[in-house]
Amino acid sequence: MSEISYMEQELHSQPETWREAARIGAATGTLPKPGQRVAVVGCGTSWFMAQSYAALREAAGQGVTDPFAASEAFLGSDRGYDAVVAITRSGTTTEVLRVLDAVKGRIPTVTIIGDPETPAVAVSDETVALPFADEKSVVQTRFATTALTLLRAHLGEDVSRAVADAEEALTSPVEKEWVDAEQFAFLGTGWTFGLANEAALKMREASQSWTESYPAMEYRHGPIAIAAPGRVTWLFGQAPEGLEADVVRTGARFVRHARDPLADLVLVQRVALERARARGLDPDNPRSLTRSVMLETPAAS
Repeated sequence: MSEISYMEQELHSQPETWREAARIGAATGTLPKPGQRVAVVGCGTSWFMAQSYAALREAAGQGVTDPFAASEAFLGSDRGYDAVVAITRSGTTTEVLRVLDAVKGRIPTVTIIGDPETPAVAVSDETVALPFADEKSVVQTRFATTALTLLRAHLGEDVSRAVADAEEALTSPVEKEWVDAEQFAFLGTGWTFGLANEAALKMREASQSWTESYPAMEYRHGPIAIAAPGRVTWLFGQAPEGLEADVVRTGARFVRHARDPLADLVLVQRVALERARARGLDPDNPRSLTRSVMLETPAAS
């Protein structure tokens, strides 16, 4: 593929979009306040960012935070949520719209959105728009990471190191062994488990790769059986004691970098892009996928 894809353009813009998101996140008053009980919903990539945000918010001592796939959100009055945060790039995803509509007038909602001219705005009490991070590629890269950077900044994190590490990840070599690997297992702990899930999804979407993801401590409880020569186990964040040695004994390649884990996801995005190119695939238009899942509403009987 000779021409530059939207995916490539968009993933390379991330340091810039992260800086802008950090500025907004530190200043906005519409996102949940410390002490509130919060549910976070999304679909696909946005659900994985919800997982990371929930772990970060609870670790920061800011209150109970539960991540849900929008289609499986348990938001009854008995759960006592003070706010619902929705993450949606398109603002048109059916399951997210259904959640926002179902809780309207009962639980305050704030939606982090890429396209502010979409139906999610009308059913949300508040929105935080990130139009500068919206994308043309079906495969999400910068919107997801920019939304999580916004949320990290709102939690009080200094994300300047993450931005610098992302710039470094954009120039770091993509190893041929990664492009040629038969299989990837992505691992994480705490907030990085959501990143592991997203890394695996990105590789599936863009390059039709065989990928799996697990909590790092769970990997030895069965999944390590698939580790073998020609395969890669990629860890985000700190390595549990002894894990690297256990993986190396299988003959699989163990990968872990010292950079901020969100920046390491940028490198995985680049690997997914190069694997797509090597296979003659169009990463902007993956097989069987569309930019937004919009389901037909059943006709009334």
